[in-house]
Amino acid sequence: MSTDALPLEAARAGLARELAVRAAAAGLPAPAVSALGNRDALGPEPAAQAVPRAAAGVHLTSSAVLVGPWGGGPDSPAACGSCLAMRWQRLRSRTEREALETGLGSTAADPGWPRLTGFTTDAVWSLCLLVPGPGGPATGLPRVSRLDLETLRVTTVPLLAEPLCPVCATSGAGAGDGAAERAAEEKQEGPVLPLRPRPKPAPDSYRLRSPGSYALPAEALANPVCGVLGAGTWPDVTSPTTAPVAGSVFMRGYAGLTDVTWSGQANSFRASRDLAFLEGLERYAGTHRRRTGEMLVDSYRNLAGAALDPRECGLYAPRTYREDPMVSPFDPERPIPWVRGYSLRDARPVLVPARLCYYSAGLAADNFVFECSNGCAIGSCLEEAVLFGLLELIERDAFLLGWYGGARLTEIDLDSCGGGALRAMTDRAALQGYEVHAFDNRVDLAVPVVTGLAVRRDGGPGTLAFAAGAGFDPLGAVEAALSEILTYLPHLPGQVRERPAELAAMAEDFGLVRRLPDHAALFGLPRMARHAESYLRPTAVRSLDEVYEDWAKVRPRSGDLLDDLLFCRDELVRAGHDVIVVDQTSPEQHRLGLRTVCTVVPGLLPIDFGWSRQRALGLPRLRTALRRGGLRATDLADGDLRLVPHPFP
Repeated sequence: MSTDALPLEAARAGLARELAVRAAAAGLPAPAVSALGNRDALGPEPAAQAVPRAAAGVHLTSSAVLVGPWGGGPDSPAACGSCLAMRWQRLRSRTEREALETGLGSTAADPGWPRLTGFTTDAVWSLCLLVPGPGGPATGLPRVSRLDLETLRVTTVPLLAEPLCPVCATSGAGAGDGAAERAAEEKQEGPVLPLRPRPKPAPDSYRLRSPGSYALPAEALANPVCGVLGAGTWPDVTSPTTAPVAGSVFMRGYAGLTDVTWSGQANSFRASRDLAFLEGLERYAGTHRRRTGEMLVDSYRNLAGAALDPRECGLYAPRTYREDPMVSPFDPERPIPWVRGYSLRDARPVLVPARLCYYSAGLAADNFVFECSNGCAIGSCLEEAVLFGLLELIERDAFLLGWYGGARLTEIDLDSCGGGALRAMTDRAALQGYEVHAFDNRVDLAVPVVTGLAVRRDGGPGTLAFAAGAGFDPLGAVEAALSEILTYLPHLPGQVRERPAELAAMAEDFGLVRRLPDHAALFGLPRMARHAESYLRPTAVRSLDEVYEDWAKVRPRSGDLLDDLLFCRDELVRAGHDVIVVDQTSPEQHRLGLRTVCTVVPGLLPIDFGWSRQRALGLPRLRTALRRGGLRATDLADGDLRLVPHPFP
């Protein structure tokens, strides 16, 4: 399609001419005008298209005119029109994005749309005169002003530079991504991951900073023009159990556009929003690689010795590869993309398949598994992020060992836990008609893992809800598990009532369990409670102190977070596993004082969703860990397994 035939092109050219006339009359340079929404700004783009867009100060869309980026303080990375175009496109509707990004194309219903009157053009020109030009007085982040073409309302929002912008990445104008700092770290430390001592606020503290202490640019993270994480946030003021705040954005992955939701669940909306933004930033870094530069593409056969064999992390059953058209068997001869990781066990770099680290990215060449957020975590420093990534892996591994292994767990007497926060949780659950339980879910690793279970008292829809928590503080692990359960209880009965026939069919044929929401919703059916009888009839009920008496003797209590991280590493190494870290930190996060990682522990059981895609069922650890942990005398045989989809939410 020629440029002249593109949607919006006639209106763009007309606006450019009219603004040039006004600029000439004022003795000023004419602003360059681009169009947004008539070509894909996220795919490979020729420099002949990207550079003019980057230099434009006025951007026409079908419903608004965007003026900027303008301003920005000396400490903020510069942003260009191409940064704006990429951020803006990610916030478009599913229909718009599919048309732009999959080659479907779009056709202008009215070639002259939008029709810009002289009054509208005057408004655009006035806005151009009002905003500071390059070098003008401004502080903070670059900004974009939006003129609504229907109402002429003007709104101004901040813009964070796009790290994958093809123009800024080439020129270096959008730097500030911590590249220099990371290079200095690597030069100083050599090939070893630069782990450092990190003093803690107190021996029993594991987060070095509170979520509210980060200077997060909330308006830049969530706004309808160019928000990094989405168009906005929304609080659920009707929730009877927590004060949730959530947001979402479409992210393109191997299955097309996926609605990625991020949320925070605390007892105040402000605290929930802080947590939501942190989760959103974690997912932003974990879904796609946010740094420029080509990844190494080669076969495992050529890289063996320097690379992780993805088979150690588990593959699907052969039947899945035969019947599922979205996946292909792993082929050690096939080139796939790799990213750099570090083995904390061996103190050396190791290449990791990108597919195992970035869970919404991927190519047809490396579709041997569909990873999720296993082991991804965000923190104030590398050590904090790695610690919480490993705790998540330990939590999920223990939950699956308990579920598929049919383990009989010890219940924790919640009355022994003390604390008003926990009592408030159980009371709120009771008001929703649920009784909550907590179980010690440790298997062969010392770190406390707690599985939480809410049981609907009248046995109606939404019968069971599970969650889990892990941490060095047993009470904190209990509270984490129960807090997560509370987020599901208000909605679970309705989710079951919305799809009764579909869920009933899943209960008859587990092969119909295909998506993440299916797992938790399935156990909202009363008939599924029989599969969870080992939880409903625990071996014993003991006090929290009694259950974790052995942990109190080995628990590290130093003032250095690095000691806690190394304790986790050593526990996993003693169990026979490597511990690998991939730094996912995006440039935006680095500037905010955040680090995000993906931790990979080959051999631990990973959470998967979809009954046909359960790697855990084929990993040796599922058969051996209960014996190693002293929970049974022998390894599990196939007949000992609970072959029912897990209820992990």
